[in-house]
Amino acid sequence: MAQSAPTVHASAVLVGARAVVIRGPSGAGKSRLALALIEAARTGTLRFARLVGDDRVYLEPANGRLLVRPAEALAGLIEVHGVGIRRLDHEPQAVVGLVVDLAAANAERLPKAERQYAVIAGITLPRLAIAAGAEALPAVLASLT
Repeated sequence: MAQSAPTVHASAVLVGARAVVIRGPSGAGKSRLALALIEAARTGTLRFARLVGDDRVYLEPANGRLLVRPAEALAGLIEVHGVGIRRLDHEPQAVVGLVVDLAAANAERLPKAERQYAVIAGITLPRLAIAAGAEALPAVLASLT
């Protein structure tokens, strides 16, 4: 990926073979959801989960897939609310398989088909919209397992 590509405000976690990209406004819980997915793997709920990037990531299309990698200055770092910045093992790059939008204005209990997808850099991906204040982890786990 080109180093000059702009970063986006998002976090990403590799879960199994595909990454979950977590978008949302500041304070929506992107880092908290990333940590919860990593913890779910540690406790056996998920088979594997590892941080790709927190806060800022690069997204770039490649051969019909969307790749994600951490911003260089933030690679391996994640913010733990109330604790500070912590270092974790991380993946240098992953293929995106799911987009989670936190505090999504168009989140619905029974979403319309067209709202279950996001298009990023011309790549269509499954999308999960989570309403502001809603607990994201159960819905994300349900869509991954």
